[in-house]
Amino acid sequence: MVKRINVANGALEVAEISLGCMRIADLSPKEAEVHIHSALEVGIDFFDHADIYAGGKAEEVFGNVLAANPGMRDRMMIQAKCGIRNGFFDFSKEHIVTSVENSLKRLQTDYVDVLLLHRPDTLMEPEEVAEAFDDLERRGLVKHFGVSNQNPLQIELLKKNVKQPLLFNQLQLSIMVTGMIDSGFNVNMTNAGSVVHDGGILEYSRLHDMTIQPWSPFQHGFFEGVFLGNERFPKVNEVIDRLAADKGVADTAIAIAWLLRHPARMQPIVGTTNTARLLDIAKASDITLSRQEWYEIYRAAGNVLP
Repeated sequence: MVKRINVANGALEVAEISLGCMRIADLSPKEAEVHIHSALEVGIDFFDHADIYAGGKAEEVFGNVLAANPGMRDRMMIQAKCGIRNGFFDFSKEHIVTSVENSLKRLQTDYVDVLLLHRPDTLMEPEEVAEAFDDLERRGLVKHFGVSNQNPLQIELLKKNVKQPLLFNQLQLSIMVTGMIDSGFNVNMTNAGSVVHDGGILEYSRLHDMTIQPWSPFQHGFFEGVFLGNERFPKVNEVIDRLAADKGVADTAIAIAWLLRHPARMQPIVGTTNTARLLDIAKASDITLSRQEWYEIYRAAGNVLP
């Protein structure tokens, strides 16, 4: 069973692995039902959505499964995201509130457990976001809040007016995308790895009890493809495959276990629609990589320790 972690010093308890639902609309109604049931059976009860996924159809497919399975909603947590529109970002009060209301209709539920602001909006007015959050919380439509792809100062700007704790930050992180980790190793140096691109978001998150939700944990680059089993990355796959064989799990479990090993207590978002693969991934929760194994994978990915 997938283990659980505490968020914000115990304010909330969640599964340490989340199922991303961006591609769930590709499944038939029966396949989607089986996939969601299978996730719940292994303890993955946190489901990540966004209003833009498949133009809203992902939420519709999920909502139809909920409607067909009375009581299922009570066994899970649903996270929604809003703010990305066609060609621009929109953190206006009107858009945030309308987006949530529309997501609830598609999901066929009365509330979402978590709402994230999906990427930063430089035209954001913190006062407007605060009004939207207050309205959604007051009406019981959203229980908890967070952000996506934001740096420390953007979060602090929001916190100037928003009174609700910001519990999560969704950020790209995988064995092959480690910028937020690299800069921490290369302090007081002038190489490429020393450049802090994100304002020290990893350390900030730990200091402020924000849970990082790594997205695309099997990708290299920005949606450039999966690194597992990819002949372009023989060294890291050799190490991952050896560790997977030693521990009797799939390579996907090792990739997720690598993220879970970090003391930041992250919650990876896995977006597979392959149920067998999801069950393989869930076994990451049973694995604790040693410090030596973690660093071996990091170095095999092409990183050089100073």
